[in-house]
Amino acid sequence: MSDDETREEKELDLTSPDVVTKYKSAAEIVNKALQLVVSECKPKAKIVDICEKGDAFIREQAGNMYKNVKRRIERGVAFPTCISVNNTVCHFSPLGSDETTLEENDIVKIDMGCHIDGFIAVVAHTHVIQEGAVTGRAADVIAAANTAAEVALRLVRPGKNNKDVTEAIQKVAAAYDCKIVEGVLSHQLKQFVIDGNKVILSITNPETRVDDVEFEENEVYAIDIVTSTGEGKPKLLDEKQTTIYKRAVDKNYHLKMKASRFIFSEISQKFPIMPFSARALEEKRARLGLVECVNHDLLQPYPVLHEKPGDLVAHIKFTVLLMPNGSDRITSHPLQQSQPTKTIDDNSEIKAWLAMGTKTKKKGGGKKKKGKKGDGRNDAEAMDTASA
Repeated sequence: MSDDETREEKELDLTSPDVVTKYKSAAEIVNKALQLVVSECKPKAKIVDICEKGDAFIREQAGNMYKNVKRRIERGVAFPTCISVNNTVCHFSPLGSDETTLEENDIVKIDMGCHIDGFIAVVAHTHVIQEGAVTGRAADVIAAANTAAEVALRLVRPGKNNKDVTEAIQKVAAAYDCKIVEGVLSHQLKQFVIDGNKVILSITNPETRVDDVEFEENEVYAIDIVTSTGEGKPKLLDEKQTTIYKRAVDKNYHLKMKASRFIFSEISQKFPIMPFSARALEEKRARLGLVECVNHDLLQPYPVLHEKPGDLVAHIKFTVLLMPNGSDRITSHPLQQSQPTKTIDDNSEIKAWLAMGTKTKKKGGGKKKKGKKGDGRNDAEAMDTASA
């Protein structure tokens, strides 16, 4: 690697103020997009229409940034808007012809992402379509996800290990008589990489093993927490529901079908790196061509998974920057008021985790800096959920 390349590599983490700005700009856009999508979640609203609005907002807002720079900067959707309802766990982002609508009392999980120059901010949030406070098992499963997210925020810090987080979030879910959903991975984020090699497992089991890793300063993570009132072992029911894919950049294959070659060429031009929705492709050709691309590992599918009917699933995902002065959670959305049936008041271990600060104390005393606006928000949310 030349000196220039080494220098370029070094500039692409949080030690560069420009990189931090791009992460935070992407976060600002995706937070606003999430706010818009939540406001659109009403009874009788078509899910595909809401997904389209979320993606269009991100494209428009990102497109307005870095217009007048010499080097063309890639920007836009980093993960297509998904709206997964009730026992559907994730990745539901239907095609234009789909007529599925939202109903009163649906538990809606919204998942989306934005990037500026490949620096990615992702977010997921759970919203119940109802007036007033969320109660019963719906409140439990949301409180479990939110409290687990708050604990993870405090444990994803330099010097801590990915195993610490996996164990802690399972204890939090159990306190609410819920399960952490299997197979959900929290990934390190890097420029143009949404699924970096450093990974936090949701649950350790013999089938899924990842390397033990320690978190380091100047890293970025997408912390992904999914909780369920069921067994937490979701299943793929219908492959036809899968609409989100990502180009596997390290794979090559000479496609036999003309439709496949056409679609793959379109994907390579429009979506060379980030996940995309098949809605963005020519629908008739897409369905035919995508099958061959997936069969030969040219595309990585993001399947729509389901718990059993009647189970309730909640999803909280946030992006965190491990800055020298502490952890900076840059994506979130306020939760509805809730009254869980379970409490963590008597759980000293969870309360001790929540009492940990997210900012690093500087050695040698000195004046305490005023916290940035929003620093206290997550503590308040966690305590609100814990004491509700």
